[in-house]
Amino acid sequence: MKTNKNILVVMPVEDEHKKTLEKHAKGSHFVYSSYDKVTPEMIKEANIIIGNVAPFYLKEAKNLEWLQLNSAGADPYVKKGVLPENVILTNATGAYGPGVAEHMLAVLFSLQKKLHLYRDNQNQCQWHDEGAVMSLRGGTLLIVGLGDIGLYFARLMKNFGYHIIGIKRRLGQVPQDVDELHTMDDLDKLLPEADVVFSVLPDSKATRNIYNKQRFKEMKNTAILLNAGRGSAVNTEDLCEALIQGEIYGAGLDVTDPEPLQTQHKLWNIENVIITPHISGDFHHPATLYRIVDIAAGNLQRYMAGDGLMNVVDMETGYKF
Repeated sequence: MKTNKNILVVMPVEDEHKKTLEKHAKGSHFVYSSYDKVTPEMIKEANIIIGNVAPFYLKEAKNLEWLQLNSAGADPYVKKGVLPENVILTNATGAYGPGVAEHMLAVLFSLQKKLHLYRDNQNQCQWHDEGAVMSLRGGTLLIVGLGDIGLYFARLMKNFGYHIIGIKRRLGQVPQDVDELHTMDDLDKLLPEADVVFSVLPDSKATRNIYNKQRFKEMKNTAILLNAGRGSAVNTEDLCEALIQGEIYGAGLDVTDPEPLQTQHKLWNIENVIITPHISGDFHHPATLYRIVDIAAGNLQRYMAGDGLMNVVDMETGYKF
């Protein structure tokens, strides 16, 4: 049993969230701050940090034992030298399913019904018919990175009659609402079948530029690419070319490479693209913060009891074990 820890919470928590956390670490000292107001002194004193802090601060975190991220992505924190040795790193996988999946569903439907074009017309005060649209129902959905977000998206899309194919690092039991399960070895075989490709890949050596010129040529010219993982999975120049040449129908991007996307980048002006500035996760959806607090509180209870933690991140891959 562990006691009397200095616990720094760097998230926009309310009183009810504080009570949830504090009941699992009685006798510990809690300090609450935010990403932009946290100080090096707070970080130096902390044994436990709950929430994302700027990675450059962590070199001075001499007392740190465990960092619980409020993000699912851990790529800035697994780089060599960011965390002191022997610090446990856990992420918030499981918190973002509703927020990200619902956001990307709205983006997909906007593309299929050309709502983005009608919004452009509205901004120009133009009464103009944009022609035929796609049906919301049916088709094949390929989810590349079938974690919590991918499974939540599968559940939503199953309501619209989609045949759902998932790709994971390792095969296992086919989850509910998924029709087929594959590994990345089958990506090139599956891309030509997909009407919608939903990418939820983290940033790693293995995932960078997966969607490139050759892969866009493999996709249907009516296919839509959705990316809510990391922008580095997509070769941006190749995507622009594929869209301009009509090799794919459109793209919905909550992440880009680079981020932020430069003001003059040609991707902004390509017609069948909807771009949002990496906000589908964050704390915008009302369920997200509650889910993160529940994950952190559960891990806090385990840590104080000396038990193993959930969502421990593999420092080599950036994924949870």
